[in-house]
Amino acid sequence: MHTFPRPRSERLHVERPEVQASCPECGSSDVRRYRVLSEGGWWTAVKCQDCLASLERTPAPPLGSFVPLGTTVPTGAPADGAAR
Repeated sequence: MHTFPRPRSERLHVERPEVQASCPECGSSDVRRYRVLSEGGWWTAVKCQDCLASLERTPAPPLGSFVPLGTTVPTGAPADGAAR
């Protein structure tokens, strides 16, 4: 069973927030941050959108945005306030 709902649109879209930087390869100021799947797994990359040069790559969670059930520990008191 998957925890993600079925997409409603024909194509998927990912937000690529702008980064205040310029590309050292081509000089473009169109630089954005987003996740990529590459050798070694998922990475959070900062890439030039004109020449696709990577300015920065940091390891992202191993399964991307997917969090398997039972792998997180809830914090705080139970919802009903009762001690267990």
